Amino acid sequence: MKFNFDKIIDRTNNFSAKWSEMNKNFGTNDLLPMWVADMDFLTAPCVMEALKDRLEQGIFGYTTRPSSYNESIVNWLDNRFSWKINQEWLMFSPAVITSISLLIQNLTQKNDKIMIQEPVYSPFHNIVESNERSLVISPLVKLDDGSYVMDYEDIESKIKDVKIFILCNPHNPVGRVWTREELTRLGEICLKHNVLVISDEIHSDIILKNHKHTPFASISKEFSENTITCMAPTKTFNLAGLQSSFLVISNPYYYEVMDKAFSILDIKRNNAFSLVATEAAYNYGEDWLYELIKYIEDNVDFAIDYIKNHIPQLKVKKPEGTYLLWVDFSNLNVDKEDLKNALINKGRIALNDGSSFGIGGDGYYRINLACPRSMVLEGLKRIEFAIKSL
Repeated sequence: MKFNFDKIIDRTNNFSAKWSEMNKNFGTNDLLPMWVADMDFLTAPCVMEALKDRLEQGIFGYTTRPSSYNESIVNWLDNRFSWKINQEWLMFSPAVITSISLLIQNLTQKNDKIMIQEPVYSPFHNIVESNERSLVISPLVKLDDGSYVMDYEDIESKIKDVKIFILCNPHNPVGRVWTREELTRLGEICLKHNVLVISDEIHSDIILKNHKHTPFASISKEFSENTITCMAPTKTFNLAGLQSSFLVISNPYYYEVMDKAFSILDIKRNNAFSLVATEAAYNYGEDWLYELIKYIEDNVDFAIDYIKNHIPQLKVKKPEGTYLLWVDFSNLNVDKEDLKNALINKGRIALNDGSSFGIGGDGYYRINLACPRSMVLEGLKRIEFAIKSL
C-alpha cells in the first residue's frame, strides 16, 4: 500500500478527546480507547501539505471562501455519488450536530415533534430534548441474521404531527447503508405527511464492498426540496478538530432561514485551516481514501474472525459502512455493571456502551476499528480477557 495505516501515532499529547477524556467518562485514562468516532491514523498527505503551506503564510485573519472551495465539494459529490448539486445550495457549518441543533431551533417550535430511529447516535436524542422539542422514537427492527431494517408501519403510525425526521445515513451505530429503495419508501411517507427530513450523512464516504451510498436528497427533486443534508470531510479524513462541515439545501425558503440563523451567530466563516484542508481533501484525497477503506474493511473482517474464534459468546453482523462495529454482548448473561467494570478495570479498554444509543442498545457495545491492526488485536485481546474474568 502507498500509505502506512499500520503506523502507531502517539496521541497522548495530541489534546485528543478520545485519548484524554477517558478519565471523565470511565474514571481513568489508563485504557485503550476504542470509543470516540475519530481515527488513529494520520490524515491524507495532501491535507497535511496544504495545512503546512497555510501555516507558513503566518497570518490567520478572517477567511473568505474562494469559488474553488465550493467547486471541490460539488465535484466530490458528483464523482462519488453521481449527485449533481448547485454551488448555491451549499452552506458552511462548524459541525453536523451544530447544524441539526440550529435547524431544530429555527424550523420548529417548542414542543414540536421530532422523530428519530433508535438505536442511534446519542446526540440526536439529546439535542431534541435540550431544545425542548418532543421526541418521537421509531425503533429499528433487528432481523434474525443480526441486520437492521426500518419499521415503516411504525413510522407511519407515529408520524402524524411530526415536523422533522432525523435520518442517519449511513447509520451509526448499526452500520446499515440504506438502499435507494429503503430511502424512497421513507421519503414517500415523509412527503405524504409533510415532514422535513434532516439527513446526517457524515459517514457517507466510508462504505464497504458491495454497498453504495445514496444521498437521500439525490433520489428526486421532491425529496431534494424536502431535505436538508448534513455532510463533512471530518469523519472521512480525520479532521473533526478543524470544525468543518456543510449543508446542502436546495429549498430557497429553508436556505434563507438557515442563512439568517448562521449570520445571527456569526459562524458563517471557515477557520483558516478548515478551508484549505477541506479543499485539499476533496481535490486530492481520493487515492488515500481508497486505501483507507480497504484497510478498515480488513480490520472489520479481522475483528469478526477473531470474535468468532476466540469470543464466540459475542454476536456481530458485518457493517455495510462506517468504521464502527456494533457487537452484541447479551449472550454473556451477566449483570450490566459487572460487564462494564470488567471491560474498564480488567480489560483496560474504553468502548461505547450501547445503552447510550437508546432503545435496542442495551447489551451492545460499539467498537471503533479506525486504528492500526495491532491496536485492533490488542483491543480484542483485552475484551476477551475481560470476559474471561467474569
